[in-house]
Amino acid sequence: AEEMERLFTRQWLCIDREEKVAKPGDFFVVEMAGESIIILRDQTGIVRGFYNVCRHRGSRICEEHQGQFSETIQCPYHAWTYALDGRLVGAPATNDLEGFRKPDWPLHAVAVALWEGFIFINLAKEPAPFEEIHAPLVGRFNRFNLPNLKSGRTIEYDIKANWKLIVQNYSECYHCPLVHPTLTKRSPPTQGENDLTEGPFLGGYMILADDAESMTMSGRVCGLPVDPALPAEDHNRVYYYSIMPNMLLSLHPDYVMFHVLWPLAVDRTRVFCHWLFNPASLQNPEFNIEDGVKFWDMTNREDWHVCELSQAGISSRAYQPGPYSRRETISAAFDRDYLEA
Repeated sequence: AEEMERLFTRQWLCIDREEKVAKPGDFFVVEMAGESIIILRDQTGIVRGFYNVCRHRGSRICEEHQGQFSETIQCPYHAWTYALDGRLVGAPATNDLEGFRKPDWPLHAVAVALWEGFIFINLAKEPAPFEEIHAPLVGRFNRFNLPNLKSGRTIEYDIKANWKLIVQNYSECYHCPLVHPTLTKRSPPTQGENDLTEGPFLGGYMILADDAESMTMSGRVCGLPVDPALPAEDHNRVYYYSIMPNMLLSLHPDYVMFHVLWPLAVDRTRVFCHWLFNPASLQNPEFNIEDGVKFWDMTNREDWHVCELSQAGISSRAYQPGPYSRRETISAAFDRDYLEA
């Protein structure tokens, strides 16, 4: 409950990609921190967020998880109706109510920010500007063409472990030789460098093995470069970043993977893993995107297994935290930022 109040309702949360609301009227609903939030694109093309709560008697407005509005949103209880920018435009039998004005009763808005094709929301009443908070990331990944990549696959996982264990696991490869034999062949665990080492954004790159072109089952690329102008050095690297509190971003030469974490309980986390590709890769039958998807689905499940073992172990009365190794500096940095937040 303290985490929900201090982190997940105050910080910018990644929820999905802009392409999920590609056209005016497109919407989806996200459930987080005990709230239901409508994300939509209005008639002018602006992406907006609203609490899924009618201003009349508080009914949930959207029952569907995803779909398209025409030009309005109507509550199924008493037919109060809202424009896609949140304005109340219809309220039956209220004309004779003294002092009642439709402009006083818009949907409750949620702050929305767009970055590199990703949608972020913040439930705070007056959140710090996204660009200010995320200054270390602005422009950092321009060469990966993120806004123009398209989703090729999404897999949902339900993990019996605390969300922090998942972030800590993602943040180090100390465990890789034993847990990830195939990953270790594609990318030696000791070769790489971190470039974000303090604060809410952490990570760096690892170098591909001499006989590997990407992180795939075959070791070959499974798509065109994410950008034709991708620098040569990035064809031999994979970048891994945790973006506090709920996004993990992995940049490959031929695709980008990102995880979105939603804590469900102290010992349970829902994770959505998305794979993004150059649109031309998705249209070219010569490329098998499943080569990359299957690699990380296998690796994800290996990670989830040890995270669940960790959850079981730290629940013991005998557990006391042990020291981090020199190869777990990012996990330790995550702890420091978490405690500060």
